[in-house]
Amino acid sequence: MPSPEPRAIARWCAQAGWPVHPLAPGRKTPAANCRACSASDHRHTDCPCIDNGRWCHGFHAATTNPALIEAWWSTHPSPGVGVSCGPAGLIVIDVDAHPGPVPARDKLLPGIVIHDSVDLTGLENGYHTLAVLAALRDAPDPARDANTLRVRTPSGGLHIWYQAGAGRRWLCSSGSSAGRALAWQVDVRSTGGYIVAPGTTTTAGTYSPLGECRTPAPLPSWLADELTRTGHLDQPAAETVPAPRKAPSRARQAVIAAGGGRDAAGRALETVLAEVAACSAAAEGTGFSDKLNRAAFTAGGLVSAGLVTQHAAEEALLTAAQYARPGQHHRALGIIRSGMTAGARQPLFPRGRP
Repeated sequence: MPSPEPRAIARWCAQAGWPVHPLAPGRKTPAANCRACSASDHRHTDCPCIDNGRWCHGFHAATTNPALIEAWWSTHPSPGVGVSCGPAGLIVIDVDAHPGPVPARDKLLPGIVIHDSVDLTGLENGYHTLAVLAALRDAPDPARDANTLRVRTPSGGLHIWYQAGAGRRWLCSSGSSAGRALAWQVDVRSTGGYIVAPGTTTTAGTYSPLGECRTPAPLPSWLADELTRTGHLDQPAAETVPAPRKAPSRARQAVIAAGGGRDAAGRALETVLAEVAACSAAAEGTGFSDKLNRAAFTAGGLVSAGLVTQHAAEEALLTAAQYARPGQHHRALGIIRSGMTAGARQPLFPRGRP
C-alpha cells in the first residue's frame, strides 16, 4: 500500500485499473459538484465539467488518467479517494456493525426461512448474518477470506473486495432494504456505486487494509449464486452478452506473447482455450474440467515442443478458466498443472510447423 497521502492512493488505485474520483475532505461522500452543476437540474451525461477534465457528479467522473489524477490531487490535496466499482470490475461486500434492534427473522437473510427453533442469541450485526449465510451454504466466511483485499472501516465494519467476473454486472443494494438485499447489515457495492479506497482517512478514522493481500480475488461461486438469487445480477445486461466464441482477449494476448497467435501452434492453443471460455455460458453441464484438462494437455505438449513458454501457456489457461468459472482459481490451477505435466510427455508439433 502507498502512504496515506491521497494522491499516492489515487495513483495506486489507477495503476490497478480502478477509476478514482475525489471525496469531500474528511468525509466518505463524493466531492461537491461545481456551482453550475449544483444549481442546475441536469444529468451527468449533460455535464461539461467531465469532458473538460474536472470532477463532477461523483463516480461518473472517475478516471485512471494519470494526468487528471495529478491535476486533481496536486491542486486540492485534501480530498479522499473513491473508486467507481462498475468500471473497475469490482464487487465489494460492505459489512456493517451498527448497533440497533435485530429485525424480524424474515429480514435477516432475504428468501431464507429461519425457523423459530433456531436460537439467534448473540446475532447483532452484518458479520453475524454473513457468517450464518456462509455456514448455510457450507462455505468459508468471506469476512475471514485472507486471499482477497479486505479493508476495516472506521466504524468497525469491513469492505470485502472481489473481482466481479467477466460479462457480469452486479447491482448495488443496502442490507436494510425492503427490496433487493443480501443480508441484514450487509450492503453490496458494484455497478452504479463506489467504495472508499483503502488507506483513505476521514474525520472518523482510516480505511485500513487487513493482512497481506492487496488484490481482489475472483468472486466465490457460492456468493455469486447468492447474489443472483437475491436479484443482484443485472439480467438485461447479462442477457446482451453473447456466449463467447473466442478465448478472452487476455488469453489471446498471452498466446501471441508466447510466439503463437497466427501460426499453427497459436491456433491450436486458442482453439482449446475458446472451448474452456465457452463454459461461461452455463454454470454447469458444460464439461468444464474435461475441457480445461484437454486445453492444459495441449499446452503442455506445445511447451515441451518449444513452441510456447510455460509461463505464457499457464497464464492463458488461468485467464480462460477464470473467465468461465470465477472464484475457482485453486481448482483450475490444479487441473492446469496436472494436464500440462501429462501433456509435456508428448511434444506436440501442429501442422504448419516443422
